[in-house]
Amino acid sequence: MLTEQQIQAEAAPSFTHRQVLEILAGLMLAMLTSMISTSVVGTALPTIVGTLGGQDQLAWVASATLLTMTASTPIWGKLSDLYGRKLMFQVSLVVFVVASIAAGFSQDMAQLIAARALQGIGAGGLAALPQIILGDVVEPRERGRYSGYIGAVFGVSTVAGPLLGGFIVDNMSWRWTFWICVPLAVVAFVVIQRVLRLPLVRRDTKVDWWGATLITGGTTALMLLLSLGGKEFGWNSAWTYGLGALSLVMFGLAVVAERRAVDPILPPHLFRDRTFVLTSVASLLVGAAMFGALMFLPQYLQIVKGMSPTGSGLMTLPLVLGLLTSSILTGRLVSRTGRWKIFPVVGMLLVALGLFLLSRLHVDSSLVIVGIDNAVLGIGLGASMQILILAAQNAVSRANLASATSGVAFFRSLGGAVGVAAFGAILSNRLTAELVSLAKAAHLPLSGGGAVPSLGSPEAIHNLPAPVLEIILEAFTRAMSAVFVVGVPIAVLASLAVLMIKEIPLRSARTPAPAAADPAAPPIGAGRP
Repeated sequence: MLTEQQIQAEAAPSFTHRQVLEILAGLMLAMLTSMISTSVVGTALPTIVGTLGGQDQLAWVASATLLTMTASTPIWGKLSDLYGRKLMFQVSLVVFVVASIAAGFSQDMAQLIAARALQGIGAGGLAALPQIILGDVVEPRERGRYSGYIGAVFGVSTVAGPLLGGFIVDNMSWRWTFWICVPLAVVAFVVIQRVLRLPLVRRDTKVDWWGATLITGGTTALMLLLSLGGKEFGWNSAWTYGLGALSLVMFGLAVVAERRAVDPILPPHLFRDRTFVLTSVASLLVGAAMFGALMFLPQYLQIVKGMSPTGSGLMTLPLVLGLLTSSILTGRLVSRTGRWKIFPVVGMLLVALGLFLLSRLHVDSSLVIVGIDNAVLGIGLGASMQILILAAQNAVSRANLASATSGVAFFRSLGGAVGVAAFGAILSNRLTAELVSLAKAAHLPLSGGGAVPSLGSPEAIHNLPAPVLEIILEAFTRAMSAVFVVGVPIAVLASLAVLMIKEIPLRSARTPAPAAADPAAPPIGAGRP
């Protein structure tokens, strides 16, 4: 059995700045591939739903991916410990490509949702493994500036996705929104094959399949409850209580399984680390606020403002520029000073402010105001997301690097899945209530006469008679306002969670890593080919 010191010695290869940049290029390209896929779909969703039908299943197109990505993220981290970072990274790319191709060929919403679920499994690896690999290659103090570039990838994908999605929907078939990512994934596969070289540390251990099954099952039950509750079944129903109980039982059994496992997926001793727990809580809240807002904003721009998909994509530029600038700047400042805490604290308060400003939008709000609100939101996100993962990595030993990184990524994905499902339910319920209220006030029938039909594509909505269109736009704006208002306290709570963390200055190559949180736990080698 390898000791912690042996792992530290063997698993910390030295790379030149140029080599790090080459490796980073492959990692960023893979992350760009995964993230573009999500943002592309956000822009194209109204058109896809208008073509395939299934307005009531709209949230599932996003939730299915987030669900499987969430459940698989910690498993990818553990598999990379056992079978190698490089191999697992490339496997996740292959899964993602196959699922993307299948999604493009979908003939109905059921097929699309199934393909998106498979896509999420691949995306789970692409969410965690680049951060883990970067942790193998660069020490925390120097990692700050590189983490800034990874954060910038999110910004680029946020604008590139909507722009590509808008261009494709306006000029081609929406199916290309899924196929466009395939060449990028292939290039990323080849780049990593060529440049990534990590030492091999062999271990004789087993995969924690019980833990993996129970964590996946508990997450799935929770997401089914959040996604279907209030639509397919009532909140006060046997389905609600059954899924809730199943989720609690499986998570409880997962805790027991992880405590007994020789090599657990999420080592229990990590949850005795204050920094890991609080960064995980903050990441969960960040994911809820971020994904919930970004997924539904294009619908406001297309339905209420009457913008084309390309136009709504361009409206994300202020958000992206804010995120890009903030991410790179904070990364460099963190590397220069070794201090990190102030950035996510202030960043999440800016996210709360951005969401509050977005909740104040009206049907006739200026696009300049929308752009300013987006910029504030982007600056806050750029100062928060990558720093939280960096803080968690800095607080644990190299032996626990993969578990801690994938754990924080797991909670951020879980927050995103919960956010999309919950915000989707809020949007749907408020939209229905507002339509009923406004139509009654205007003496327009909702049924029978069919004056207010079910919502279709943005083009179909804007072809409705003026009185009906006015009601729908006002109802949708009010419903969107409710979504953004809910995000405000979530972001504030994330800021408070970070404020409670005891700041540990970032380690450098000359600073010893902290001892493993559980000396009795078997060491986890970080260096893999």
